[in-house]
Amino acid sequence: MRPDGPRRFRLGRIPWINESPVTRAIDLGIVPVDAELVTGTASELNDLMAAGELDVSLVSAVEYARNAGAYHLLPDLAISCDGPVRSVKLFSRRPLAELEGATVLRTASSRTSILLLELLCLHRWNVRPHFATVRAEAADLAALGQLPHDAVLVIGDAALALAAGARYPVEVDLGAEWKAWTGLPFVFAVWAARRAADPARVRAVHRALIASRTWGLAHLDTLASVAAERTGIPVGACRAYFDGLDYGLSYRHLAGLTDFFRRLAEDGLVPDGSLSFIAAA
Repeated sequence: MRPDGPRRFRLGRIPWINESPVTRAIDLGIVPVDAELVTGTASELNDLMAAGELDVSLVSAVEYARNAGAYHLLPDLAISCDGPVRSVKLFSRRPLAELEGATVLRTASSRTSILLLELLCLHRWNVRPHFATVRAEAADLAALGQLPHDAVLVIGDAALALAAGARYPVEVDLGAEWKAWTGLPFVFAVWAARRAADPARVRAVHRALIASRTWGLAHLDTLASVAAERTGIPVGACRAYFDGLDYGLSYRHLAGLTDFFRRLAEDGLVPDGSLSFIAAA
């Protein structure tokens, strides 16, 4: 089926709490959006966008880099950090310097976090661990814990929960490591539209997302309470988590995103390409 066929215009979103400041007002009906909402993990949304099954979606930064020719970025929308991100962490039983040849588990949930970890290992920490991609979802901490490993990359709500449990002697925040390495913010995910999608409808969805974000950022205490009820993570930790995230896409964020893409391209992990934006309404 073609992306702009008779089906309804589709907007992809993830179920993790880090997206709620942008989409909660849409969920509550405070901000209407003329689109069908499709919920999935980051990797599922990446695949649906690539297959033309979504028109606009949150996608990982790496997904955009790999398919820039098919997508436009939506202006001033992203999930990023300028220091610790709290929800993308390497949990290790060994110090970083002792991870040479060690087994590091990772899931397919976030391609951006996986490649960021590879860059940090190779170029910042100077170690070459053995990466093992597992079928278990990042949220299934019990399943991950039963697999033999020296360290594990955990993302999203599961990373917040695992940090609260203090089960590993070493915790490394990948957002903080990127900032210490480059001095720049790190963009984990962006909102993108397929170039084949109707520009007018894309701009309408973009306006709705911006309006929903405005509401969300004005109600972070409320969102933190909802997040705590949903995840079991203390309210204060959820509020601090939101405070460490940025949902815009400023020139500094673009500089960080471009630098990440440059480093990946130098290692042959993504093609060289430029950022392309759909014109704002």
